[in-house]
Amino acid sequence: MKIIFVHGWGFGPSIWDAVIAHLPDVDSVRADRGYFGAPDWPAIDGPCIAVTHSFGAMALLDDAPQGCRGLLAINGFDRFTAADGHAGVHPRVIDRMIARLESDPAAVLRDFHARLGSAVPAGTPDAARLREDLLAMRDSDRREASAAWRAPLLALDGADDPLLFPDMRAAQFAAAPYVERATVAGGHVLPLTHPEICAAWIERLRVAA
Repeated sequence: MKIIFVHGWGFGPSIWDAVIAHLPDVDSVRADRGYFGAPDWPAIDGPCIAVTHSFGAMALLDDAPQGCRGLLAINGFDRFTAADGHAGVHPRVIDRMIARLESDPAAVLRDFHARLGSAVPAGTPDAARLREDLLAMRDSDRREASAAWRAPLLALDGADDPLLFPDMRAAQFAAAPYVERATVAGGHVLPLTHPEICAAWIERLRVAA
């Protein structure tokens, strides 16, 4: 079964390199949100499963392949900002990032990755694409899509995630009918820091799907 990998905001497809190295026999494609190169959202015919990181879960829920039979959301969420009693980040955090993007996108990315303990991907940042998805993180809500998700949904989180605090992690995918959660000792970039655990959960999803 094909796997589509979707990276999060401020990252690129290379975030999946170490994970895929632990899955040598999988048939996979990688989406590219276009932050450091040309965007690419692969068309998939037939059954597949989706593996996402961070904002990639929202992006996938917004445009899931027709034959998607399962979703593994790593450090993921279906709504990022707080609203209607939903635990989340205050919108002004996103507003500050948007305000700085136009003048110095490299600084925004540098600060963002420094907080996560990761490196800025190679390439020239596309401020327009980055801004578009920051607006989506601020304003969009995929909780209805989660509620309508009828395939297995696995949520893998880091206990020390500096972006998703505990109440926020607990609120994610709360309406999904078939959600299974796990938390490991780690931060917001589990595909980089814990690729073998991510790969094990992908195998778990392949069995469930």
